[in-house]
Amino acid sequence: MSNTTNNLPGALNGLRVLDLTQVLAGPFCTMMLADHGAEVIKIEPPQGDSARRFPPFPDGDQSHEFGGYFQSINRNKKSVVLDLKTDLGKSHLRSLVKDADILVENYRAGVMEKLGLSYETLAAINPRLVYGAIRGFGDPRSGESPYNDWPAYDVVSQAVGGLMGITGPGVNQPMKVGPGVGDIVPAMMMSFGLLAAVRHAERTGDGQFVDIAMVDGVLALCERILHQYTYSGAVAIPEGNGHPLFCPFGMFEAKDGWVTIACPTDAFWVKLCEAMDEPEFASHPEFATNQQRRAHVEQTLTKVGQWTSAHTREQLKHRLGGKVPFGPVNDVSDILGDAHFQLRDMLVEIEHPGTDSVYTVAGTPVKMALTPGGVRHRAPLLGEHNEEILAGLTE
Repeated sequence: MSNTTNNLPGALNGLRVLDLTQVLAGPFCTMMLADHGAEVIKIEPPQGDSARRFPPFPDGDQSHEFGGYFQSINRNKKSVVLDLKTDLGKSHLRSLVKDADILVENYRAGVMEKLGLSYETLAAINPRLVYGAIRGFGDPRSGESPYNDWPAYDVVSQAVGGLMGITGPGVNQPMKVGPGVGDIVPAMMMSFGLLAAVRHAERTGDGQFVDIAMVDGVLALCERILHQYTYSGAVAIPEGNGHPLFCPFGMFEAKDGWVTIACPTDAFWVKLCEAMDEPEFASHPEFATNQQRRAHVEQTLTKVGQWTSAHTREQLKHRLGGKVPFGPVNDVSDILGDAHFQLRDMLVEIEHPGTDSVYTVAGTPVKMALTPGGVRHRAPLLGEHNEEILAGLTE
């Protein structure tokens, strides 16, 4: 495992981001910018981001400054407390906006307007400001939605955007995806949008409003449901662990757990049959092509599943690894012991206030040769950087 020793500046060094977001979608977006060197100033209300109070908390930590949830997605940031309901808080924010490149918020539509801190107001102070808004159903500036005023969380955006409708064990059994992709996918799209807008601002001096609706981000993730329907009239449904177009392509039981195998091409199917010691099955008239295997999907999956269930995951890895698209279904203990994640700095140890121990968070997946990103320091205490950031501010 790696530790927090990466002190290289990062590709976004020199970019100043005002982060008014809370919980998951917004903080994940700004975490991506912070990991790659941007100075991210987390503007928190006096009570702090509500995610500070989310568990888990480490054993022996009596201070409960924050738990693992907050630590994971707020590393590399600075914290400043501003009460935006007061004149002083608003004044400080307006002063910070003067030198900011980006401001991001994920309030419900209209909140910043009621505070007198709308995009238009702040853009008048700094015309090159890129202003990002992540909302459940978007901002009216980009298109009126009948749901603009509705609050939303991950489970809502997964449902409305179409993801739950194609996920689940079978027909009429929709299911939520485990991680908060209804937050995280829009967050990743927002980080892209912000940097695209910054590029434009650097060329022209003109900032702009960048809007991501969480449900829009999820729909973009589920793009195939649209072309499947408009091209063929097929309404995509939950299909368990299989795939509507390829076979075999999914999850299979081993002696000691589960594995995934994917054969989207007939060439991979031939290699799989060779690994199963049944090369003749590759040319069987009912299974030789993907189209034929899809027509006999149950028989194909049964054949592969019978073989995998007779072997351990390690045996299957030895037989299939590097030959056929294959991977074990890992739990977190498997991941912590896997050399891949260790060697690629995806398991980062980080200190936690109130304890003498270190804890592991996910590293930065975007690897850059000249300007590597990474976890440089722990998440901030509430208001930890007030003096540093606010000293000498004038409106």
